[in-house]
Amino acid sequence: MVTKSRIGDHASRGYKDILFEVRDQVAWITINRPEVQNAFREQSLDEMIDAVKATRDDPTIACIVFTGAGDTSFSAGGDFHAMMRLNRQNAAMWNDRMLGLAMAIRGVAIPVIAMVNGWCMGGGHELALWCDLVIASEDAVLGQTGAKVGACPTVGATQYLPRIIGERLAREMIFCARRFGAKEAVEVGLINKAVPKDQLLAATLEWCETIKGHSSQTLRYTKKSMNHESDELYASWQQGMELLAMVWGSEEAMEGMQAFLDRRKPDFDRFREANKAEMDRYLDGLARDENKAPAKQAAE
Repeated sequence: MVTKSRIGDHASRGYKDILFEVRDQVAWITINRPEVQNAFREQSLDEMIDAVKATRDDPTIACIVFTGAGDTSFSAGGDFHAMMRLNRQNAAMWNDRMLGLAMAIRGVAIPVIAMVNGWCMGGGHELALWCDLVIASEDAVLGQTGAKVGACPTVGATQYLPRIIGERLAREMIFCARRFGAKEAVEVGLINKAVPKDQLLAATLEWCETIKGHSSQTLRYTKKSMNHESDELYASWQQGMELLAMVWGSEEAMEGMQAFLDRRKPDFDRFREANKAEMDRYLDGLARDENKAPAKQAAE
């Protein structure tokens, strides 16, 4: 059965950073920024949130598929040109959007599939984590790069990775910026399935057809039930966004992102040395009783 949705497409909804189309009861959301490996910015996040929420207006839609334009990248994560404008004062302008998209995906009543076609890194990997199912081409690479560029994956990765792949692998993935090829990602439970690149679309459509044949009522209620425990991590998301607000605009974060753009190794050691010098001053002060109140003040 071919159905026509009333919620429009990317053109009618005014989208510029994403493509949005409903075909045969499936909503397709494509990050359309291949010139930056489908990295997203604030406008991209706004459009993705709107597109996910729009599916609520058409109960004939059985599922949503997220993917990236082209065949080299699902999403490289946040666009550094956007993130380097952030600081503690305006951090919520980014962080709230990330949380908003995550909650839209988790809150929508239908399954959401990430169809990963290539690089799936950083915030792009967090996007895949928010989805219910993940299928990838065999040449896909998934990973968390925050430690390499001075960012923090605290809007999904730190909450979900330990539950999905276990505490040890999660810490290795975040602390060591470990990457997983698609086949290994299946083995550790990071994704559901890996298929040859030329079969990715067909395999995804098979999932969609399966979901279309199932009870929408059951899918809605069981998704809510399966999300129940992890929904209790909302407080951790809030804390994570506050921690991330401290990172944006810091010298260390700016060095990490600029080094990536310059294609050079970041110099994080200078921050360690500066922190050591400050700690040495503090400890030397303790040794000299500099934390002792002046005699007059003590007497008062």
